[in-house]
Amino acid sequence: MGMTMTEKILAAHTGLDRVSAGQLIEADLDLVLGNDITSPVAINVMKNFSKDGVFDREKIALVPDHFVPNKDIKSAENCSIVREFAKKHDITNYFEVGEMGIEHALLPEKGLTLPGQVIIGADSHTCTYGALGAFSTGVGSTDMAAGMSTGKAWFKVPGAIKVVLTGSFKGKVSGKDLILHLIGMIGVDGALYRSLEFTGPGVSSLSMDDRFTVANMAIECGAKNGIFPVDEKTQEYLEIHAKGKEYKVFLPDPDAEYEEVIDIDLSALKPTVSFPHLPSNTRVVEELNEKIRIDQVVIGSCTNGRLSDLRSAAEVLKGRHVAKGVRLIVIPATQSIYLQALREGLIETFIEAGGVVSTPTCGPCLGGYMGVLSAGERCVSTTNRNFIGRMGDKTSEIYLASPATAAASAAAGYITEAE
Repeated sequence: MGMTMTEKILAAHTGLDRVSAGQLIEADLDLVLGNDITSPVAINVMKNFSKDGVFDREKIALVPDHFVPNKDIKSAENCSIVREFAKKHDITNYFEVGEMGIEHALLPEKGLTLPGQVIIGADSHTCTYGALGAFSTGVGSTDMAAGMSTGKAWFKVPGAIKVVLTGSFKGKVSGKDLILHLIGMIGVDGALYRSLEFTGPGVSSLSMDDRFTVANMAIECGAKNGIFPVDEKTQEYLEIHAKGKEYKVFLPDPDAEYEEVIDIDLSALKPTVSFPHLPSNTRVVEELNEKIRIDQVVIGSCTNGRLSDLRSAAEVLKGRHVAKGVRLIVIPATQSIYLQALREGLIETFIEAGGVVSTPTCGPCLGGYMGVLSAGERCVSTTNRNFIGRMGDKTSEIYLASPATAAASAAAGYITEAE
């Protein structure tokens, strides 16, 4: 019996000829990631280790992004802990305000995540890097601490679901609509501790940003990781962002064993929204039979704060204005994206439409700052979770959507799809 993409990557990092679902392994790590919330916990745990130091200063990435620029004294103290740790151990990939970005957009942009790698991060959306053909997954801060110290991590090899994509998107449909559709199909635990392996002729029609979005939200249906095969688009992306770096491509064997196969025709998908309070509570926008009035729209996050997302939103808002009583908050995911959006006139479009534009930050996604909701307020957001109280008061509501749908809703004042 052959192996899946995930099994091949994990086998290569354990020195074994093969691994199989359910097997316990210890794998070598190519990158360990932490942010300003999770890193201080890991750093404190490391004080109890007999070993002082890190396994490789070039294979650790520390990205303060959740509450930065610092929103209060506690967030400033957390960032100070991370900053001093990075200085003490001469961490190569420490990104401070002014050069930072939302971690899961920044690291691929910097060429730090490559095909065939094993990557862990103390953040659940570390699965983003599967878009590049890597095995990447979120872990707790204690596992992050062990990883930074030893360069190794324990895993139970996940089983796999094969998602076969055919066709291509039509109209204003994007990767966000695809992953919301899939989560709606199988539920928030439909892929529990399994690998979502995307394949089929439809993969080639997806942009890299679409793939990042899909892999990012694999965790929202319980998956251990999401992963795409490396193809020409992947290689083109790496030529720009990781030029000259070596990597290894792993593709599934023809006789790889999958626990389930799901077929999705991309051409049949339509703009989709997740209603409160689960990402799986999805509905097709055109089928809504009522006008759901909203108070706020957030366009950004590690899921949808990339340049193509901002372009999509700006195209919808060009020459229009945000509806009276609606707050539009736009957050480019990295400094580079912000600068390019400025050069292209996208920032001007958002401001002329009545929106505000923030420096890169996770901010409102986790109810941190820059868009916290009060009691009973409704927000359409391009973020990845809409749990009770996720963005503020427990009686507020979050509706997950694509940048195009979010922008159209901001202009209309209620949930609607882009024309």
